[in-house]
Amino acid sequence: MPSEATAGAILTIDLGAIRENYRRLQARLGAAQCAGVVKADGYGLGAAEVARALAAEGCTSFFIALLAEGVALRRALGPGPAIYVLNGLPPGSENEAVEAELAPVINSTAQLKAWGEAGLAAGRKLPAAIQVDSGMSRLGMPPAEVEALSREPTSFDGVAVTLVMSHLACADEPAHPANERQWLAFERLRKMLPEAPASLANSSGIFLGPAFHFDLVRPGAALYGINPTPAEPNPMLPVVRLQAKVVQTRSVEKGAGVGYGHTYRAEDPLGLATISLGYADGWHRRAASAAWFENVRLPFVGRVSMDSIILDISALPQGKLGAGDLVELLGPSQSVDDAAGHAGTIGYEILTSLGPRFHRRYTG
Repeated sequence: MPSEATAGAILTIDLGAIRENYRRLQARLGAAQCAGVVKADGYGLGAAEVARALAAEGCTSFFIALLAEGVALRRALGPGPAIYVLNGLPPGSENEAVEAELAPVINSTAQLKAWGEAGLAAGRKLPAAIQVDSGMSRLGMPPAEVEALSREPTSFDGVAVTLVMSHLACADEPAHPANERQWLAFERLRKMLPEAPASLANSSGIFLGPAFHFDLVRPGAALYGINPTPAEPNPMLPVVRLQAKVVQTRSVEKGAGVGYGHTYRAEDPLGLATISLGYADGWHRRAASAAWFENVRLPFVGRVSMDSIILDISALPQGKLGAGDLVELLGPSQSVDDAAGHAGTIGYEILTSLGPRFHRRYTG
């Protein structure tokens, strides 16, 4: 990671806010437990740092997407917490998962057979979650596979089923009829499997009410400050602040072309600042098109470049902003969801796109 002095931009990650968001979610759950989804390197914010913060709040179950992520997370957390691999295991990698004490989320009969054989070879039942497809058509055993397994008494030899789960497709739309259909399908399918704790709700699913909580919920986005209730005010605390350094300031005359293609021409004399941030840092060319300095909005002018963006700083007193000063792209003035809205995308994509060139500062 580059130092604060050498980096072009600084990403501040408030672990205290993540812990508070976890507490807010857990407070809604009654007897159900709150897990932590830290896949994609903790949504781009650092899986090890985030997971340790969640563990300090009492989180004992974590979800990642890939086996490699699970191996790294086990090194960071040490023995004890349950770590589930959402995509299951690539064929032939079962021994690596056993060595790292990981539990696959089994999505097919073939994955179940391979994990059972690994358990029999190890002389013990190996923990696993079984995912059923309740209607998202992405991952999980289709109903016909679940029904076939339920008729075969040796299906789970070598496997200790520690969780039965599924995933909601439309939880961020509370009135969507798919939510009720998936709930009913999940209820039916899980009863065909070995008795185990159940999990259906993601971040938005938590806000569908207690019927969706079952025994364990699996929030990701909400922990990182993304709004799990898009039609309502965000109940979560913001987690990130992104600030970029000013590289250079200049004045241009009326008619001057600005940036690649001269897609912008100054209609009046302008003050401009070039900042050290661009699409190589994960700032989408269509993402929010302004920065802030001391609560003053500074619009982008011209195209976003690979390593730089040009700001119109005419609203500031001359000389107020100079090389080395920091302007804010994400933070109190502009949330992750705000930036996503400008890009026609979602907050998940904004966070997970933030690249490795930032200096990352952890607080809280």
